[in-house]
Amino acid sequence: MMEMNVKWNEKMSFTGFTPSGHALQMDASEADGGENSGARPTEFLLSAVAGCTGIDIISILSKMRLTADAFEMNVTGERADDHPKKFTKINIHYALTGELPEDKVVRAIELSKDKYCSVGHSLSAELTVSYSINGVTGNKSI
Repeated sequence: MMEMNVKWNEKMSFTGFTPSGHALQMDASEADGGENSGARPTEFLLSAVAGCTGIDIISILSKMRLTADAFEMNVTGERADDHPKKFTKINIHYALTGELPEDKVVRAIELSKDKYCSVGHSLSAELTVSYSINGVTGNKSI
């Protein structure tokens, strides 16, 4: 079991305290009654799914004795128009650089997406992925 404490600061501002000892500052925009003093919870959600798969991918590549020189992810999320305006589709584009065989990168992405990423599997949104290696968009279906 994991447990967090989230404290209301004022207006729409909250601070989450993680079991690992970190503080997460959350707030609403000024238009929504906040002061824009932190990230939106929905932004944390997109970051969390990317971070989860990113950690998996780096770990899996490492077990394959492969190291990326650089690794970035671009995450987009489509939301429903009506409340609760949940994410209906999330896409992660993985951009890796280095001497990385395409089949190994695809395998690492597949394992993370289909088996290991607990954050992605906790969401009802459709999760799609794409990738590029050294600036060349991948041509294998994931």
